[in-house]
Amino acid sequence: MKILAAVDGSPCTKRMLAYLAAHDEWLGAHHEYTLLHVVAPVPARPAAVLDRTVLKAYYDESAEKVFKPIRTFFARQKLNAAFTAKVGAAGQTIAEVADKGHYDLLILGSHGHGPLTNLVMGSVATKVVANCTVPVLLIR
Repeated sequence: MKILAAVDGSPCTKRMLAYLAAHDEWLGAHHEYTLLHVVAPVPARPAAVLDRTVLKAYYDESAEKVFKPIRTFFARQKLNAAFTAKVGAAGQTIAEVADKGHYDLLILGSHGHGPLTNLVMGSVATKVVANCTVPVLLIR
């Protein structure tokens, strides 16, 4: 199975990894894993005055902070995984990567905010589910 896991380094990501570790059916060499982290873009005006290499270094560094403990987790589990970082709006970008990559499953940690909070603030998980054709496993 080709699995995409969206990660952000939050406690939700840690719960998702704990869930994977506790359920042998999700871990194993018979699955192909890609870990995706979406970095929020620097606003247009500040980005316009920054050197492209500085901006790219910022995005790469931000992603690597999230990926470092996850790389350790996958190494402990003796599993290979691809690590991909994208810049953009999280919900839309995750859904696009999942659809274009022809994944069998998208695993996503969810903060589990109530409906009122989602109505006011929106939710990455809600946006992903609404815009993604790939089956989504939400871990709360």
